Amino acid sequence: MANSVTSLETSQPIPFIDRDQSILAFNARVLDWARREEVPLLERLRYLCIVSSNLDEFFEVRFALHFRAALLNDEKGVFSVKSYQAISAVAHELVAAQYDVYNHQLIPAFAKAGIKIVSHAERNLAQQRWVKRYFEQEVRPLLIPVGLDPAHPFPQVANKSLNFIVRLSGKDAFGRENEIAIVKVPRVLPRVIKLPEKVAGKKNLFVSLSSVIRAHLQDLFPGREVGQFSQFRVTRDSDLTVDEEDVQNLRKALRQGLVHRHFGRAVRLEVSSGCSEYLADFLLKQFELPASALYRVHGPVNLVRLNQLIDLMDAPALLYTPYRASFPRELVTGVSIFSQLKARDVLIHQPFERFDGVLAFLREAVFDPQVLAIKQTIYRTGSDSELMDLLREAVRRGKEVTAVVELKARFDEEANINWAEQLESVGAQVVYGVVGLKTHAKMLLITRREGKVLKRYAHLSTGNYNAKTARLYTDISYLTGNAKLTADIEHLFIHLASQSRLPRMNHLWVAPFKLQDQMVLAIEKVGRAAAAGHPSRIVAKMNALTDDRLARALVLAAQQGAKVQLIVRGACILPAEVPGMTDNIQVRSVIGRFLEHSRVFYFCAGDDESLYLSSADWMNRNMLRRVELAWPVLDPVLRARVIDECLDVYLKDNTDAWVLKPDASYVRLEPVARRNKSSAQAQLMARYAGKV
Repeated sequence: MANSVTSLETSQPIPFIDRDQSILAFNARVLDWARREEVPLLERLRYLCIVSSNLDEFFEVRFALHFRAALLNDEKGVFSVKSYQAISAVAHELVAAQYDVYNHQLIPAFAKAGIKIVSHAERNLAQQRWVKRYFEQEVRPLLIPVGLDPAHPFPQVANKSLNFIVRLSGKDAFGRENEIAIVKVPRVLPRVIKLPEKVAGKKNLFVSLSSVIRAHLQDLFPGREVGQFSQFRVTRDSDLTVDEEDVQNLRKALRQGLVHRHFGRAVRLEVSSGCSEYLADFLLKQFELPASALYRVHGPVNLVRLNQLIDLMDAPALLYTPYRASFPRELVTGVSIFSQLKARDVLIHQPFERFDGVLAFLREAVFDPQVLAIKQTIYRTGSDSELMDLLREAVRRGKEVTAVVELKARFDEEANINWAEQLESVGAQVVYGVVGLKTHAKMLLITRREGKVLKRYAHLSTGNYNAKTARLYTDISYLTGNAKLTADIEHLFIHLASQSRLPRMNHLWVAPFKLQDQMVLAIEKVGRAAAAGHPSRIVAKMNALTDDRLARALVLAAQQGAKVQLIVRGACILPAEVPGMTDNIQVRSVIGRFLEHSRVFYFCAGDDESLYLSSADWMNRNMLRRVELAWPVLDPVLRARVIDECLDVYLKDNTDAWVLKPDASYVRLEPVARRNKSSAQAQLMARYAGKV
């Protein structure tokens, strides 16, 4: 644990939970899904891959900060030698747990289901011959082994790429004893290959690319003897650092930075469990890494790429039954969405309701001759987006299109740069928000001529404008024609384009200006109501809670008597139910089939009840270093719906929920009896499918 806030009641410092330890604890909870026998087998593999992907990003971004501090021998601060050692120890434990699940639970379960990744030693003669032909035809032409000598130094190894290191005996063609060679494996090669029926029979047999190369390493070095060898993979610090104040063209600077991202400072080295000490030490020296950065793994060095096995399988019984989301129930098909929004606001609960409702809103605007202007923020849309195609079509139809494109959306930078260039090429106005701040707010504003007046309509969201993730993430989309709310959105777009001062907002809370202050004021109001003996309650659902100021405000409100219930999917620094300190605070994490992503904040202070939706988690960066927004749900019917579907049902979950204990550990809830089983996501899926 790290950092602290002083308790009102005891004056004792309340230890906040270390943020990065909490991130790793979240991934341990995700890994638990890979262990569950009631989960379809290939979905269990998918959860394992998700953990690996999450860990890759953790090492690339968060772990790199601890690593840098350790290199500088920093003994103080949040990032230090001590923090590096603590995080490294937990990371090693989690990686070991991953491979334990893979080898001792998933592999045996695969075998029972007739699925096997066949090693070289297990292949029969026919399979060996097929693999040999595959190697010669598909793999070998793309491999260039590099023997190391003064003229051939250690090659540049890209971030997270698959490579082999080989120790050779004998002499090369020039009579020299250069014993180390590196084989870089191109990313274009599939990491999992399915054996055809003629050599696999009726079973689903696969070979890994690493085993194909391993079996034929000798063929790459004619005249030499291959002795020790190992696959290896290096993870690098991949956070882009661009001084926005010192560049004239941010887009150009970022595109140049992307080239170097793959070759940042190494922070982790993965090798096969059987890698010799000699080769491991050699690699550590080349990448300038300490021994603690070495991860010996009992299996593929990149579990993420096992996703390809899922794609190669045709086994619906081993996957979740496809969920077919309903069209948004509050939208009437065949009737203009604009006319519907004149009567009431519309709420779409994704993925239980389809993202198609948002696309229908934009599509109607694009093809409506009365629509004059469209403004939209672009954070994550994916590389193939109907929404972006619609924006370009709007330009071609003569509408004024303004796109606020966030070029620094982590790991989506290249896609967003490409979209920005495509939009500009057809005549859209593209801006990149405010220097030094990420534009994370999700908003779409339509301006339409109606008689003699211009009327605005808007879409706000807790998620992204990405049709693919909208099928996988729980989010709230909000369509409105409210004049005051849409006026706020208009002012925010003007601010992002011109960087002029924001006027006083009617309904929006906007970061980095007032969002944090408004949240604190709302929390303090509940605390005062509690102190006065009035009903008082805070229920907040988010992805992460790591902002010290907001955490401190929650502690003080709870100590005044307010009941605080937090649904925090990932990292949470606030300890729960610590006697005499946070007795009134409960924290739970819900992890299920869909990624919990909606941000919902409920405040009850006596008779005053309010509910806000937001694009922002309660993190310092969201409050002070991003353009974010939160907006109220003013319609009492919609407010009741959000409370029911996004808060109450999650507080009753006793199947997919984990409860944070005072010692910072998480304990999974289990129903007392099967008939009492309650899963929030399962209930919502059944409800929207019309089964309940």
